[in-house]
Amino acid sequence: MSDEIKPGLKSPLRRKLLMGMAALPAITMLPRPSFADTPATSAVNTTGLAVTDSEVTVGILHSVTGTMAISETGSVEAEKLAISQINEQGGVLGRKIKFIQEDGASDWPTFAEKAKKLLVNDKCAAVFGCWTSASRKAVLPVFEQYNGMLYYPTFYEGLEQSKNVIYTGQEATQQILAGLDWVNRTKGSKSFYLLGSDYIWPRTSNKIARKHIENHLTGCKVVGEEYFPLGSTQFNSVINKIKLTKPDVIYAIIVGGSNVAFYKQLKAAGIDLSKQTLLTISVTEDEIDGIGGENIAGAYACMKYFQSLDNPNNKLFVPAFKKMWGEKTVIGDVTQAAYLGPNLWKLTAEKAGSFDIDKIAAASPGVEFKGAPEGYVRIHENHHLWSKTRVGRARTDGQYDVIYETADLVEPNPFPKGYQ
Repeated sequence: MSDEIKPGLKSPLRRKLLMGMAALPAITMLPRPSFADTPATSAVNTTGLAVTDSEVTVGILHSVTGTMAISETGSVEAEKLAISQINEQGGVLGRKIKFIQEDGASDWPTFAEKAKKLLVNDKCAAVFGCWTSASRKAVLPVFEQYNGMLYYPTFYEGLEQSKNVIYTGQEATQQILAGLDWVNRTKGSKSFYLLGSDYIWPRTSNKIARKHIENHLTGCKVVGEEYFPLGSTQFNSVINKIKLTKPDVIYAIIVGGSNVAFYKQLKAAGIDLSKQTLLTISVTEDEIDGIGGENIAGAYACMKYFQSLDNPNNKLFVPAFKKMWGEKTVIGDVTQAAYLGPNLWKLTAEKAGSFDIDKIAAASPGVEFKGAPEGYVRIHENHHLWSKTRVGRARTDGQYDVIYETADLVEPNPFPKGYQ
């Protein structure tokens, strides 16, 4: 089992992971569930998955090293918390969950290699993993070829649907289009400067954003668009261009560790986010933990979850997360969406009465998770989630104040007409 921490993780993140790993052995000391009514392995596993009479093996596949570790560490923590809670409650179909963890190392070919290992060698019944669209695109052919099931937690550009993936984050209509509509409606914004990291998600998301701005928002225009390699730390040139063009909105979808440099340099250049509107769809509380709240205070984020959400489910989730991973840990949108993965898989397996991938895929539509920290969610026929859209404003303490949310759940539509 590969669940030890790999070298190279930055020390604060490493400490968080090590704390959680230290807490996990205690879970194995919990009373074992009664297997008197446990269905026979031959009935729930007809395709050779790693399922025994007492255990079912799943995979965790995220970057805990490299530039994406700042973002993906929270997903690892959330998935381990969900697994420990499920085991404490008796497991899935009478079986405790055992996990095998692999490090994608912020490298897309490595993600594909590790995905194949988890499916072919380890025969995992499900895999919870990936963050960037580049990593998801790298592993998708592997999951489809070997018929595995991936629970993918990140907000993304849409334009994809697979029998072998459950998308627990938001797609474009629930986040990109909704966020642009909100800032145009509430701020009267007309000019936008688009920024992003240089890979699939930011480029495709900004393509969708540009189409929406120019074709659907009256009198609006894009005045600049630039991209930066993952891990970039030099943003002074584009910041000078922003100061010259004076856009109504800086639309920033930079990811990973680059956010630390970008927001610090933005502040150092004298751009006050309490006066200059900045809308991001990529900076969660996890990234702010590295950026520093004082460097991003005043910025707006469009997502479906913020740690400050005031509902009964979140009031249980946040203390449980902090108990396992430390009081100073923070919880962002993708972290929460990662927590949904094991819970939705458990509910689906119990609905299907099986761990078989085809039966899990068929049973997924309509599965409800009433205990989701964000509030009630449900799996759509297209394997995305019905969920609310929210806008938060960053505070100096690293949290967001929720200033807007949709009254109802927003139906996912990964293929919006006119944006493909």
